[in-house]
Amino acid sequence: MDIVIAPDAFKESLSAPQAARALAEGFREVFPEARYHLVPLADGGEGTAEALAQATAGRLVPARVRGPLGDPVEASFALLGDNRSAVVEMAAASGLTLVPPERRNPLETTSFGTGELIRAALDAGARRLVVGIGGSATNDGGAGMLQALGVDLLDAQGYPIPPGGAGLERLARIDAARLDPRLARCSIEAACDVDNPLVGPRGASAVFGPQKGATPEMVARLDAALGHFARLIERDLGKAVAEVPGAGAAGGMGAALLAVLGATLRPGIEIVLEAVRLEELLQAADLVVTGEGRCDGQTASGKAPLGVALLAKRFGKPVLVIAGSLEPEAAQLRHQGIDALFAAVSRPCSLDEALQQAAPNLRLAASNAAAALAIGMKLGSQTRSPAQETPT
Repeated sequence: MDIVIAPDAFKESLSAPQAARALAEGFREVFPEARYHLVPLADGGEGTAEALAQATAGRLVPARVRGPLGDPVEASFALLGDNRSAVVEMAAASGLTLVPPERRNPLETTSFGTGELIRAALDAGARRLVVGIGGSATNDGGAGMLQALGVDLLDAQGYPIPPGGAGLERLARIDAARLDPRLARCSIEAACDVDNPLVGPRGASAVFGPQKGATPEMVARLDAALGHFARLIERDLGKAVAEVPGAGAAGGMGAALLAVLGATLRPGIEIVLEAVRLEELLQAADLVVTGEGRCDGQTASGKAPLGVALLAKRFGKPVLVIAGSLEPEAAQLRHQGIDALFAAVSRPCSLDEALQQAAPNLRLAASNAAAALAIGMKLGSQTRSPAQETPT
C-alpha cells in the first residue's frame, strides 16, 4: 500500500512532524511493507512557517520580539525559497504557548510582537507576506500589531492606548498615517483556519476567549471592546469588519489585517497544501491518514483534517482521522469526506497526562486503526457474492 500521513500539530504536545512519525510507527506495526509518505501540515497556526520553509527550500530567520506579556521572546519567521516571500506565524510571537496557564489573561496580552515580526520580514526584503494567525494568546483585535507597524491608536487625551484587549475600551481615534509604507507594496495573505466574525456569540471573545483564560465576565468585556474597535475602524478608516467571516480569528487579528493592511483572508490549509504539493502524492495513494489535537465543530470550519479530506476525495481516496480527542460534533465530518475517526486517548486521564503521553497514545491509536483496516481488507477478500458461490 501507498499511505500518505499528513497531520497537523497536536497543540501543546506534538509538533506536526512528531505526530506524523508517531502515526507512521503505529501503522508500520500492522503494515510493515507499506510505503509511507510523511507530510507534516499546518493551517495557519503553530508550525506554518516551518512547514512552508521546508516545502520551498527556504529558511527560518530568528528575531527577538515582544511577547504576549510584554517580555522579550525569541521568535522566527520563514523566508521562503524565492527570497521575496515570508511567513510570519502569530503563534511564534504572540502565541498561547508563550504564556503560562496561570498568567493567561486576554485583557492584558498583546499582539505587538507579531507586528515586530512582520517588520523584521520587511527588513529582510519580503514583499509577499503570509501571516498565520492561529494559536494566539491575544484578544486585542490586532491592536498591538498595528501599533508596532506605526498605526496610532489614541485615547481621548491623545495618548497611545495600553496593551491588551482592555486597552481597546479607551480607544478614541485611529490614525494610520504613519503605517509602515513598505506594506503598501506588499501582497498580504492571512492564513486563517476559522470563519468566525469579530463580535457576537460566534465572535472572537465568545468562542476563543475562554481558551485564552477569559472568564465569562471577561468575555463580555472583550466582546464590547472589539465592538467599539469595529465602530471606530468603520468611522476612521471606512472599513466595516464586524461581521466579516474570519475577522474574529486570533482574537480579532483578522479584522486588523483586513481593515488596515489590506490583507486577503484565505484558509491556511489551502496555502500549505499548495506549497507542500500534497495533491501529487494523493493521486498515487491508497490511504490517507490525517489528524489534530482535538477534532470538534471547528474542524469543519476549515482546519487541516478537513482540508486534506476534501483534496483526497477529488481522487476518491479513503481518509482516516486520528485525533487526540473527539467531540460529539466531529461525527458530522463523516459527511464531508472523512471515512472514519479515532481518538488517541483510550482511558480516563487528566489533560496533563494526555499531553505527556501523546506520542505513545497516538502510536497505539494508529496501530489499532491499522488493525481494524486489516480486518476489513481480510473480510473483503473473503466475501463472495451469491453469483460467485459454487452450488453444493
